[in-house]
Amino acid sequence: MSESVGFVGIGIMGQGMVRNLARAGLKPLIWNRTRSRLDDLVAEGFEVAESPAAVAAASDVIITCVSDTPDVETVILGEGGIIEGVEAGSLVIDMSTISPRVTEEIGKRLAEGDVRMLDAPISGGSEGAAKGTLSIMVGGEADQVERARPFFEAMGKATTHVGPLGSGQRVKLVNQILVVVNALAVSEALLFAQAGGLDLEKTLEAVVPGAAGSWMLQYRGPQVVKRDWRPGFTIDLQQKDLRLVLEAADEAGVPVVGTSLVFNLYRTLQAEGLGAEGNHALVKALERLSGIEVGAAGAEAAQ
Repeated sequence: MSESVGFVGIGIMGQGMVRNLARAGLKPLIWNRTRSRLDDLVAEGFEVAESPAAVAAASDVIITCVSDTPDVETVILGEGGIIEGVEAGSLVIDMSTISPRVTEEIGKRLAEGDVRMLDAPISGGSEGAAKGTLSIMVGGEADQVERARPFFEAMGKATTHVGPLGSGQRVKLVNQILVVVNALAVSEALLFAQAGGLDLEKTLEAVVPGAAGSWMLQYRGPQVVKRDWRPGFTIDLQQKDLRLVLEAADEAGVPVVGTSLVFNLYRTLQAEGLGAEGNHALVKALERLSGIEVGAAGAEAAQ
């Protein structure tokens, strides 16, 4: 018999994740700070709890997926949080992207009550969350990773146990360095192609299958060409992750030159009120510098 599951935090990623759990016969009890965001899920038959503590009290496995480190601390350790309802022997899986150090501290607090924890941040954007094709990088004890595997397999296509608790978050920061520096490369390349008068769709068709191909180029390149700034992952959330990267890199004494540059380019876009746009809107910062706009004139107005 499968263990009962609860899910705390139904945002841009959580919507798809809970639906895929349900399709696998693992429908979770859910909670979200903003209740109105659950209306569609309620209509689909999902049950909503009154608090994270109530989710924990009714679940063997509790998954959290919220925006930032303070949010995770609140839903797990705060008033009405998971720690107030969770029973000994339960498993908490945090799939947010937060501070590795805070992850380890939360794990110690939970362990005092004989509650296990995994950190399992995700990559793949809202598309991956909806399709159940997320990449999941997991830190924690091996037996608990196996315990959680049915839930991971419902939500993702690749689950990798990368080390002890906190390791998942550190690998996710590696992932984010690769994502944003690649986003910069995609932005520069498409701007260069635009300036050269190339057919942008044909250019993508030519380069995506080759050595330059990447997830960012394949999925976000066409959005840039169409000037479609709908987010798979917003600039504001990307910046939160980059702050974590910069803090961790500073502690480790590692230069992250490209990441620092992208962080500051995103800051200029946030200053223009563009933080809710997709992280591929990075190209707009380069457009400001060059006076060149990628994509057909009027495409943005047609969205």
